[in-house]
Amino acid sequence: MIPAHPNGFHGIYPATLCPFTRDGAVDETAVARHVTGLADVDGIVGVLCNGHAGENFLLTNRETRRVAEIVSGAIGDRAIVVSGVNREGSREAADLAGEVVAAGADAIMVFPPNAWAGGQDKGVALNHHRAIVEAVDVPVMLFQGPAASGFAYPPEVLAELVRLPRVVAIKEGSWEVAAYEANRRLVKSVAPHVAVMGSGDEHLFTSYVVGSEGSLVSLAVVIPEAIVRLDRAVRAGDLAAARSAHEVIYPLAKAVYGIPPGSHATARLKTCLKLVGKLENDRVRPPIGPLDGAEREMMREAMELSGLLLPKAS
Repeated sequence: MIPAHPNGFHGIYPATLCPFTRDGAVDETAVARHVTGLADVDGIVGVLCNGHAGENFLLTNRETRRVAEIVSGAIGDRAIVVSGVNREGSREAADLAGEVVAAGADAIMVFPPNAWAGGQDKGVALNHHRAIVEAVDVPVMLFQGPAASGFAYPPEVLAELVRLPRVVAIKEGSWEVAAYEANRRLVKSVAPHVAVMGSGDEHLFTSYVVGSEGSLVSLAVVIPEAIVRLDRAVRAGDLAAARSAHEVIYPLAKAVYGIPPGSHATARLKTCLKLVGKLENDRVRPPIGPLDGAEREMMREAMELSGLLLPKAS
């Protein structure tokens, strides 16, 4: 449910995980519990389900729709539900967009197809997004990938995408502060109504200081309170409080995202939630396997540094 007041969708959205049962099926009860706990946190305006952290590229259309349906049923009366759409073909992506909206999503986020890792051009990017935007009548959010990847839209492409109908925001995940600021300035010059939401978890502090209308971040499934505190502190001009929140965020962000391989990020997040008792099963879908002992210990140490776990007794 998007509030009727202007900019009602601005704010902090955890990019949720997709818990699985031990036999690999979507754990519907755990999904509902997961998002309900997040929506209960003061300052959380909604969630992004079916994003990369939700293993959207490994879910079937039926599972993706069901996740959107579960999330909407659990929190849709009090929080905004954004569903990711990630499919290789434009027709398939447009169909899926219609399905998740029918399942209750208030808005969608369009992810670039994985094939674009090798590069994409302006025509391809615009055609893909137009097909999806024309298939639904809800707000649309974009995804700007890491600056060094094929998922990052060049300035001339980004300028066209943000001017498409119903585009209201962009999850800016360049993971480079300079690229973030350049893209923010560009978007605000050509489409000032479009929210630019800082989403590089390791440099949220810097992005918020540069300027941000909120975030859609997977780290918020573990530490939503700290990310809300950071956002509020920067908006209030209280840099001391912002730095304090950053000291909670940074060790965990570095351990989850800053250590190769990046493909382990979702598994690491699930392990963090299991360590604090918020997730019973930290299973991820193949080909990603469970974390080995060294990585589990790394996540425990990061949680200790962030003050989320007590140090192990020596």
